[in-house]
Amino acid sequence: MKSIRELHKDDKPREKLAARGAAGLKNDELLAILLGSGVQGKDVRKLAKEILCVLDSGFETLSLESLCGIHGLGIAKASQILASIELSKRYLIQHNKRITSAEDVYHELKPFSTKTQEHFLVMTLDGASHIINTRTVFIGTLNQSLVHPREVFADAIADRAAGIIVAHNHPSGTLAASRADLQITQRLKEVASLVGIELLDHVILTKNGYYSFSDEGVL
Repeated sequence: MKSIRELHKDDKPREKLAARGAAGLKNDELLAILLGSGVQGKDVRKLAKEILCVLDSGFETLSLESLCGIHGLGIAKASQILASIELSKRYLIQHNKRITSAEDVYHELKPFSTKTQEHFLVMTLDGASHIINTRTVFIGTLNQSLVHPREVFADAIADRAAGIIVAHNHPSGTLAASRADLQITQRLKEVASLVGIELLDHVILTKNGYYSFSDEGVL
């Protein structure tokens, strides 16, 4: 059984972290620092690699029980790992951008306001309105048949989103919803109610400002 202190100087994760920063370490090296030492018959790096196998096979369902199923890993070290992961998750969520208004959407997607082609975007949000992801699902002249709800909601379902905001730019600079825009919004609203993911807004972007379906009471 080897602790970090007993590893060869070139294999010591703590020294690597001090020299390169945490981002320069491999996953098993980061875990080795958390563990501090191995157990009977396993050095710290071997134990870390076994833990990585459990993380890779079921990170979303990781539990104290699944970690303690690793031979030699006790409840104290398993709890330490779980606590570290949970703390990281909370800080990541805290620092994700939160959308509270159409103005927030406009500032987030402003680079698209000057595009010479229309881009149709889907922003997925968690239950606290933090951005999960933003994707372009269509480029070109918009109409109801081309913007298919399947493409709009597929990633939202995969993201386990609570809600979505759709947006597209008007290269002409017109700050008004076209008939096609209204038809697309209505269709997406109907599908949203079926799949249980709320359509929070549809925002039209131009270089001079934005139009919000929600603010205008159209949605």
